Amino acid sequence: MAVDFCPPSAVGLTRFSLRIFFVSLSSLYMAGFALRFHSQQDLIFDSPISTPSEPSNITMDSKSYGKCLEEATQLRCTFKMVDAHFFNGTKVVEVAKDAVEFNLPIIRSNRRLVASENGGLHNPSCLVFNPEWTHKHVDNTSKRFQYPALPGIRRPKSEEDIAFMSILELGELIRTNQITSHELVQIFLQRLKRYNPVLEAVITSTDELAYKQAKEADELIAKGVYLGPLHGIPYGLKDIIAVPGYKTTWGSRSFKDQVLDIEAWVYKRLRSAGAVLVAKLVSGSLAYDDIWFGGRTRNPWNIEEFSTGSSAGPAASTSAGLVPFAIGSETAGSITFPASRCGVTALRPTFGTVGRTGVMSISESLDKLGPFCRSAADCSVVLDAIRGKDPDDLSSRDIPFRDPFSIDIRKLTVGYMDDAEMEVVHVLKAKGVNMVPFKLNYTVDSVQGILNFTMDVEMLAHFDEWQRTGQDDIYEAQDQWPTELRRSRVISAVDYVQAQRARRKLIEEVKKSFTVDAFIGNATDWEKVCLGNLVGLPVIVIPTGLKNISNPPSKGTRRRTTINTGIYARPDHDHIALALAIAYQSVTDHHKQRPPIDDLGPNDKIPDPPTVVIPPRRLHP
Repeated sequence: MAVDFCPPSAVGLTRFSLRIFFVSLSSLYMAGFALRFHSQQDLIFDSPISTPSEPSNITMDSKSYGKCLEEATQLRCTFKMVDAHFFNGTKVVEVAKDAVEFNLPIIRSNRRLVASENGGLHNPSCLVFNPEWTHKHVDNTSKRFQYPALPGIRRPKSEEDIAFMSILELGELIRTNQITSHELVQIFLQRLKRYNPVLEAVITSTDELAYKQAKEADELIAKGVYLGPLHGIPYGLKDIIAVPGYKTTWGSRSFKDQVLDIEAWVYKRLRSAGAVLVAKLVSGSLAYDDIWFGGRTRNPWNIEEFSTGSSAGPAASTSAGLVPFAIGSETAGSITFPASRCGVTALRPTFGTVGRTGVMSISESLDKLGPFCRSAADCSVVLDAIRGKDPDDLSSRDIPFRDPFSIDIRKLTVGYMDDAEMEVVHVLKAKGVNMVPFKLNYTVDSVQGILNFTMDVEMLAHFDEWQRTGQDDIYEAQDQWPTELRRSRVISAVDYVQAQRARRKLIEEVKKSFTVDAFIGNATDWEKVCLGNLVGLPVIVIPTGLKNISNPPSKGTRRRTTINTGIYARPDHDHIALALAIAYQSVTDHHKQRPPIDDLGPNDKIPDPPTVVIPPRRLHP
């Protein structure tokens, strides 16, 4: 959008009008600039980074008011930034006067109340998004899934083979006393330390905690107590999830020494299931992309590439066999992108499935936690452990999922879009699923823009103090959050609300168009990523094959590019997507392939720095 700025002769007024304009927006998430008087004739605004004493009573004298009136045309220039330059001169000055006298004290008061801390860990919004498509009463009694038995599983001789076993397989080894949790912790901590210099996927190894929890798990087994398939299983958490006694860095140099005395809800759920935390894994800085304060996380399938997405550590670590599973998060693509790039199975569940207490917040109406695993069956096991109502997360719900292991997929009608991987379509059809061509129809043409408005405004509300104190100047990638959050500072409350109304319209249109039980389509198409997150659709990303990398070395390489697809379901029907993915993986082995990591082949050597640079993903409409 082109913006006409005031001419040089009115530079002082331009500064004045911009400041007045900002505070006049009355946004739910916007904060004003500090205002003080230096004389009877001049209004001087402090830098938003400074912290002057705030006046208890703000007034505008007649001389200053007259000056504004004389140059009201210049003041109107700034209203063009939000398409609000329809006010005449008198109204513009009236708005400016009222904004200073009325809005600014309220803005400051609210900021003092709720915005002194970054990260959105406290004081959640009372506006709660619910993605449910039906409001019929349902039985919310939580029923655990019935996992398939795996008789005859034997411990492999190779630790490498153990590292790539599924959760259910490892769980059977522990249950039958073929391996201890202590041994598993040793294996995975060794792998984390061996491969992290290559992948840059780990922020903190939790050795002491891991051995303590493993000892507790082994002692229970010795007493004949088995907590289930996660009992004694090592795992990793994305480092936006708080664990007492360990740093929770949010991937950012601004918070790299932060220790939060908070026990995240998802961590408590996994601990109660007997799982053993071995590492805090890389989050891109403030959960934006794969760049963090210690480097940039690489793709185990092609370490010349980066992993993409802020759940970079969970994706790369699971892919490389550094952990059996990990918990990541998604606001807009941070599960689907890295899972696709790194060739792992991952679930972005229905919004509200997993409680977010103790987790850094970008957007309260978009953020979701989900598992990265070896298989869809493993995703089902982890989801079963972490789902449920978190009493401190207003968006979380007890969703009555059916058991994905008992779904009769022959009774399902599943659509496939133009960009679906047809092998998945053929396999499911052969297994008795009714497969039909499918397209989502909706008229909303600003899906990507709605997501940007929603995410950026809510993110700025959680990091208002961070921006005001100039910490965005040391952010790891200046073309990411710093640029977006400066822009979101001038999104008005009116336009944020209009975006949410458009979001509701989109939800209703998608609901009407969703005439199948599930559909298959590209998991990283940006329109689908935005739509799925706005609507709250669950999707499971599954590997479907490998292909040669672009421009391979002339004498060959073991590096590969992964192929994948997404299986999408209606909100609260994650079990359908999981059941279909389990069925597909029951007769294919793409999810069992192992990346080369540091075994690239005798004729392949990665240049340092890499010659192929994957540009950072820009979240623009």
